[in-house]
Amino acid sequence: MPDVSSKPARLLIVMPSWIGDAVMATPALRVIRELLPGSLIGALVRPGVDQVLAGTDLLDETHVGRALGAMGPKRLAAKARPRRYDAALLFTNSFSTALITRLAGIPRRIGYERDARTFLLTDHITPPRRRDLSPYKRSSTNPGAWAPIPACEYYFRLATHFLESMDLSPGDMGPLELATSPGEERAGADILESAGIAPERQLTTRLAILNPGANNPAKRWAPDRFATIADELARRHGMTVLLNGSPAEAPLIAEIASMCAPETPTVQLPRHGITIGALKAIVRKCRVMVTNDTGPRHIAAAFGVPVVTLFGPTDPRWTTIPFEDEIEIVADPTLPDEEVANDHPERCAIDRIGAGDVLAAVGTLLRGTT
Repeated sequence: MPDVSSKPARLLIVMPSWIGDAVMATPALRVIRELLPGSLIGALVRPGVDQVLAGTDLLDETHVGRALGAMGPKRLAAKARPRRYDAALLFTNSFSTALITRLAGIPRRIGYERDARTFLLTDHITPPRRRDLSPYKRSSTNPGAWAPIPACEYYFRLATHFLESMDLSPGDMGPLELATSPGEERAGADILESAGIAPERQLTTRLAILNPGANNPAKRWAPDRFATIADELARRHGMTVLLNGSPAEAPLIAEIASMCAPETPTVQLPRHGITIGALKAIVRKCRVMVTNDTGPRHIAAAFGVPVVTLFGPTDPRWTTIPFEDEIEIVADPTLPDEEVANDHPERCAIDRIGAGDVLAAVGTLLRGTT
C-alpha cells in the first residue's frame, strides 16, 4: 500500500469531461495548487477542457485524449505512464478513468465509489444517496438514486479528503476561476472585429450574450423566446446581442437571428469561427449572459459576468455555484424541496419559463441589485 501521509511529488488529476464541470472543479484545483506548492500537477483531460483551463496556473501540464474503443484506456494510460505519477485524484465517476490510472501504474488512486470501480481505487469515499440526506429522504421518488450534490462541492470534498490524509487543511471553498492567454484575447478581438465591432469600440459597446444550446434538447428554451430577449436587450438597454453556440448549433443560432427584429444588432458567433478560447475572451467583455444550463454559464461566472440561468428538468442543486451575480429561474418553483426536477420532466419542462421573468431578472442584474 502506498504511504498516504506523504505528499506526492507528481499528482495526476483526472478532470471532468464537460466544460461546465471542469470550471466547477477549479476551486478544488486551486486549493490543491496552494497546499502542494512543490508538486508537479498534471491533468488528464478531454479535448476542449484543455482550452478552458488555458491561461491559469492551476496545472503544470495536460494529457489530452479520449478513451475511445476497447484500447482507449490503454492508449491514455500510455500518455500518463512516463511521468511516473505518485497519486491520481479522479474527479470523474467512470470505470474507464479508474482503469486508466491503474494501467498507468499510479500507486495511489483516490475517487468516489461509483460505476463498480471501487476495487481499482486505493482510497474511496461514498457520495450520499437520496434516502440518506435531507430533504430528499422525505420523498419516495428514487430513494436509491444519488443525492444532488453541487458539483463544486463534490470535487472540493474529494480534494479535501485527499489533502486531509496528509494533515493539510484546505479551509473553505473559493470561487470559480479562469483566465485567458494573450492568444485567446487576440482571437476574441478578431472575431468581434469580423462581426463589425472595431477594436477601439469593444470595451465600450454594451454586449450581451445568449447561449440557447445545450447537450440535452430538454434543457433548451424555445428559440422564439431567446429572440424576444435579444430584441428587448437591444430596445431597453441599447445592447448588441451575441448569439453563441457550437458549430453544430449554427442552424439554431441562425434561426434565432432570423426571428429577431430587423433593428436588433445581433452577431452569430458560429459564423465567425468561435472557439472555446475566443469565447472566454469575448465573455469577459459582456455585461450579462442569458443561458440554458450549460458550459458557458460557468465561464461567465468565473469571469464575474452576471448571468441568468434557465433550468428545466435538470435540478439546479446539481450545479449550484459560488457566485452572487446569478439569478436562477426554474420551470416549476413550487416543486417540493424533497423532489428532484430530473424526476419530473413534464412538470419541470423548460418551456414553462416565461420571457417576462427572464427580462425582469436581466434588468435586476444590469441594475446591480442582486
